[in-house]
Amino acid sequence: MVSLSEARQRVEALRNSIKKHDHHYYVLDAPLITDQEYDSLSRELERLEGELPELITPDSPTQRVGGAPLKQFRTIRHSTPLFSLSNAFEDGELLDFDRRVRQLSAAEVDYIVEPKIDGLSVVLTYENGDFVLGATRGDGMTGEDITENLRAVRMLPMRLSEELPRLVVRGEAFMPKKAFERLNEQRDLGGEPPFANPRNAAAGSLRQLDSKVTASRTLGVFCYQVLECEGAEIKTQQDALLMLKELGFSVQGESKHCQNIEEVIPYCREWIEKRHTLNYEIDGLVVKVNPLHLHDILGRTAKSPRWAIAFKFPAEQVVTRVKEILIRVGRTGVLTPTAILDPVQVAGVTVSRATLHNEDMIRQKDVRVGDYVVIQRAGDVIPEVVRVLQERRTGEEEAFQMPEHCPVCGSQVLRQEGEVAARCRGIACPAQLKELVIHFVSREAMDVEGMGPALVEQLVDRELIKDPADIYFLSKDDLISLERMGEKSAHNILGALDRSKERGLAPLLFALGIRHVGIRAAEILAERFGSLTALAQADEEELTSIPEIGPKIAESVAAFFQQEQTGQVLAKLKAAGVKMEQETIMKNDALVFAGKFFVLTGTLPHLTRKEAEDLIKKHGGKTLSSVSKKTDYVLAGSDPGQKYDKAKQLGISIISEEELQQML
Repeated sequence: MVSLSEARQRVEALRNSIKKHDHHYYVLDAPLITDQEYDSLSRELERLEGELPELITPDSPTQRVGGAPLKQFRTIRHSTPLFSLSNAFEDGELLDFDRRVRQLSAAEVDYIVEPKIDGLSVVLTYENGDFVLGATRGDGMTGEDITENLRAVRMLPMRLSEELPRLVVRGEAFMPKKAFERLNEQRDLGGEPPFANPRNAAAGSLRQLDSKVTASRTLGVFCYQVLECEGAEIKTQQDALLMLKELGFSVQGESKHCQNIEEVIPYCREWIEKRHTLNYEIDGLVVKVNPLHLHDILGRTAKSPRWAIAFKFPAEQVVTRVKEILIRVGRTGVLTPTAILDPVQVAGVTVSRATLHNEDMIRQKDVRVGDYVVIQRAGDVIPEVVRVLQERRTGEEEAFQMPEHCPVCGSQVLRQEGEVAARCRGIACPAQLKELVIHFVSREAMDVEGMGPALVEQLVDRELIKDPADIYFLSKDDLISLERMGEKSAHNILGALDRSKERGLAPLLFALGIRHVGIRAAEILAERFGSLTALAQADEEELTSIPEIGPKIAESVAAFFQQEQTGQVLAKLKAAGVKMEQETIMKNDALVFAGKFFVLTGTLPHLTRKEAEDLIKKHGGKTLSSVSKKTDYVLAGSDPGQKYDKAKQLGISIISEEELQQML
């Protein structure tokens, strides 16, 4: 058993080692150890901090991902206003900029030219060397507090190499090209619309209310401007970039010091073609006056500083022909039209297909099979159709029609009012089977313990199941034949499958994956109809008459039960013995929690969070996600969070699991 002192020394050594390797991997792009060795260090640190929580510090690598999701972002007022740049598109505009600079400053000036990262502008504040606040640019005067999400970006230092009293810097968050392509592939497979470009992907990732989502995506931050600095003196932009690098920030490596505008212009022109060699997107270069004292002299206009200008790249567009329009079905049933093109070179890459997004986009641009179209790579990555060359039509072009039935399984395609996506409604559609089954067996649905995504993938790939109901007809031999599946594991899963049959009507309704039917809607429908048979016979009018059931849910439920596949799957579930009726409602005098609202926090000694919620609901109570004056009780276990503190502040009753049982 190691002493606390020894554990503290080991934890500090692990932190320093992980921070060093993070810097080499994410900033210098020169890893010193293998991924396995890095994972081993991280696991040891997590174990030690888990055993000795008093050793956890805010700058520990384990603290990069925050806790519970936020409800909204806090507004931040910037201490230094952040202005956008004016643009130059031609050499003459750069010469005009230089002439104005020299006239206003009454001096010959040198410049720093920096590639303009196409991402999300962020402001980072450090106090005594520690990262304390991160915000978006917003409107330049106010932004949003995204501190927790920026902590999840490994390229960003949580502690500086030098303990400056206060440092505020500006940077650009971005998503590398490869990471962007991987993310869009995942979204495409999941039936989600792809991000149009890496900038949108980076912005969307950093504006997630759950920092765990941000942490799951590969992001970087290049820092390029010192807004405030206490404890160090910098005289030029070149000095600022050098200081940022020495403090541990990642600084764009392609910046160049130019003695005059005559050196600036060829460097800008050079990057029009060279930009494609980078692993991240740039949409131009920023030309900055190097001496910082001249920034104050030059000042700014109402919108832009006079000491900097952005040279923007021209968009590269080419003409090609649409050979056909194919439909792809994603894992959530979304039908996405894709244009198959005559192969053509765009921005250094051969393009043979372009997304058409949805039916409305095709109608708006009037894209037809056989059309000659102008295409460009959105954000220089995603090929998109810009416009149709209607003057080149021959009359033989074919208009596109979204199919009424899924091209994969033949089920009805439904597009609900107010939505742009058309979806396959088949519960046994092969294109979305994995996602359907993963949802079906999840904890809040049928809760089949041990049947995770990896196992579901094997079952589908080996064609052991062809719809969600097939899981109840798996044999022990079927399971043992799978990778990493022993006899004991197979026995446990079969037991979990048997137990799940008793889950009841509401979890089953949620498990079926009916569009717009979440847990609460499933509970309402189960209480109202009492059985799956009765619900299947209800029409839209009857469904919309139920409080909390709106037209979208009603349309989706009615359409679901009209599908032939639905009837077949439900018949198999019934044959397997799955319970399809609502549990008998307890008498009113037994509903001891009727009208009471509970909030749960911490780890309970015997009940899981789900078991406690079910127990409360079974006796008439309701659970909430956050504490407010509306809350009657806070059920607290070990290591309660902020909900516990807020409950004490508001004077709300805090009870233990034992007290909950006594109340029953």
